[in-house]
Amino acid sequence: MGNATPLPLYAIGLGSNRRHARFGDPRAILLAALAALESDDIEPVDASPIIASDPIGPSRRRYANAVALVASPLSPPAMLARLHAIEAAFGRRTGQRWSTRTLDLDILLWSEGAWADAALTVPHPAMTERAFVLGPLRAIAPEWRHPTLGRSIRQLAARLVRAKPVDRRAHPL
Repeated sequence: MGNATPLPLYAIGLGSNRRHARFGDPRAILLAALAALESDDIEPVDASPIIASDPIGPSRRRYANAVALVASPLSPPAMLARLHAIEAAFGRRTGQRWSTRTLDLDILLWSEGAWADAALTVPHPAMTERAFVLGPLRAIAPEWRHPTLGRSIRQLAARLVRAKPVDRRAHPL
């Protein structure tokens, strides 16, 4: 008899904008990172298409981005430690924020809800403002609801791309 309780799901954001000597270009790095996620206690469920996106901050190199859904009994801090170990194995050095990076792995969502401690906040605080996160996530989990906003990923993505209304009082026609 199998375990009747499904494992918690995590949505993991993946990004790269720097070549790796062994793995190659950012797209190939993300494919290798997806394989590296799989372990005894992390089971891949689905992965989005890999997209290209403009960098945030001072970096000039475009990113390859994707989102993976994984099932795991790990707590959010244990999952974060695992992601940091994978980043380190791919040569990531901590340092300047938003600099070029071989691999960036972020916990975006956790099916058990929200988590916050000194080192980690889930859901990821900036995910709702980032098309390079919401686009891939919408491709594989459009109905997943943000635990604190109550909106689906599809709704959050639609809000992000919708044109903002013009304040007519400030700019009369």
